[in-house]
Amino acid sequence: MSDLPRVTVHTDGSAIGNPGPGGYGVVMSSGDHRKEISGGYRLTTNNRMEILACIVALEALKQPCRVTLHSDSRYVVDAMAKGWARKWKANGWMRNKTERALNPDLWERLLALAAAHDVDFRWVPGHAGVAENERADRLAVAAAQGQNLPPDGPYEAAPGPKQRVKARR
Repeated sequence: MSDLPRVTVHTDGSAIGNPGPGGYGVVMSSGDHRKEISGGYRLTTNNRMEILACIVALEALKQPCRVTLHSDSRYVVDAMAKGWARKWKANGWMRNKTERALNPDLWERLLALAAAHDVDFRWVPGHAGVAENERADRLAVAAAQGQNLPPDGPYEAAPGPKQRVKARR
């Protein structure tokens, strides 16, 4: 796979209120080419937006690529790099005998996309001056603040209360 095109990706997710309005931001570069992608939802969580940013980035690739994907989400990076998401899937979306894995709809998509590429998930500290990560953050926050955001259908349709958790911008 070493002859694949190389792409560098920085992603970030945001939720105002968590759950609340949320957004994702993606900055992609390959050689002289650069692309930014963002979007948002009216009610979602930060973790969903962190995962979705990775999905959107990989979906934007038109052919198999060697991808270095930077995220400030330990949740995403550890789940993918350490094989946790594959294990959750193999266990029927259970983290252990009593805890369901959250966001299986998104993990399913991310696992399939990652399998189509050669992806190296790397953690980068958030708000630490990494220019492309800072840009992805600004895109995510702006998207979360957008008007007339669509529903995050799977999240809003899921049974149970939408409890407020620790806010992250």
